[in-house]
Amino acid sequence: MVLSRVALPFVWLRLWIRGRRDPAYRERRGERLGFVPATLPRQVVWFHTVSAGETLGAVPLIRAIKRVIPDVPFLVTTTTPTGSVEVRKHLGMEVEHCYCPYDFPKAVRRFMDSVEPRALVLMETELWPNIIRECRRRNVPVYLVNARLSERSATGYQRLTALMGSVLTNMTHIYCQYQDTADRFAALGVEREILSVTGSVKFDLQFPPDIDSRRAEFENNWQLGKRIWIAGSTHPGEEEVVLQAHKRLLQQHHDLSLILVPRHPPRALEVVRLAKTYGFDVAALSSDPKPADVLVGDEMGTLIYLYAAAEVAFVGGSLDDTGGHNPIEAAIHGVPMIMGPNRINFAQVVQRFEAAGCLHLADNVDDLTNCVDALLKDAGRREVEGRAARQVVSNNRGAIERVSTDLSRRLVG
Repeated sequence: MVLSRVALPFVWLRLWIRGRRDPAYRERRGERLGFVPATLPRQVVWFHTVSAGETLGAVPLIRAIKRVIPDVPFLVTTTTPTGSVEVRKHLGMEVEHCYCPYDFPKAVRRFMDSVEPRALVLMETELWPNIIRECRRRNVPVYLVNARLSERSATGYQRLTALMGSVLTNMTHIYCQYQDTADRFAALGVEREILSVTGSVKFDLQFPPDIDSRRAEFENNWQLGKRIWIAGSTHPGEEEVVLQAHKRLLQQHHDLSLILVPRHPPRALEVVRLAKTYGFDVAALSSDPKPADVLVGDEMGTLIYLYAAAEVAFVGGSLDDTGGHNPIEAAIHGVPMIMGPNRINFAQVVQRFEAAGCLHLADNVDDLTNCVDALLKDAGRREVEGRAARQVVSNNRGAIERVSTDLSRRLVG
């Protein structure tokens, strides 16, 4: 309790600083302290999805469960504004939505007093000690879905045995992506009886219904090169590597354009400025179409459409210490993929694509340039790798059905 009171001013300061870069962080700040709209229903099934990626993974699961219990209200909370946008975009009025309270005892109790959750479903490995303990105190079951626990995270949890031990023993059931995660949870003291291995729900990703019309709109409006490669979900430092590679690639492929999509859209202006320092003609996706060597994606939720325009894809967050982002969004388009060496967030997923020969490693600008160049020069290789990528996705679908069937049974019971 004392630590929470001491930390609160610093958390509020961090929120204010982030709000300077992204004004959306300044909105609805009261919700982060548990002051939620009075219109929210009670006795909700509460899904917490953090940000955009977790939200997209949760959407088909939420809809599958709602078909079984249509009369029960659902509340989806997020931590980031991007997650909030995705909830409203994909689920609209099907669910209620607000920000998740910060993990401070008073904020958590205030929030739970308002919505009285009947169950909490956490996506991936969002383990908030005060939220989980308060659920246990109120006899609210807690389910962890699409759980992934890397070796590095498990080691960190072991150092916090007193804290994480009590959190993990309060879980009702954990649906793990793969066996390695289940084994790591078991090593931390979780009973095997509450562990299931279901695969990754992200393999169940489907094309948006407007994918064809959006692709046609993009092709008709934008004046890019005849050939395109893309770098998606990039972070600071990665854009420099990608732009250097693009400059070299243009020496061999004169009709080549780059689509560069930073992970966080508020950084788009920074990325536009950076690209101009390399002498490129640069445009932002939200601007009026014009000829461009580099197109910077600055709109949330567009990456899955932009992958469709590319012949080769680099997946970001993998050249820094982020741990890599989801390659499945590129794979469903049948695009050969490249990632940096840090893929810990999607280790098991990446291994499946690597084993199929459609995902490559690039440690630096030389590797990235050579790999993209080789793929651009070999249409047959791109076709083979694209088919392999789609096949990996197809072979690993089904997690949504497995989880929703079991979780619906538990929620009904």
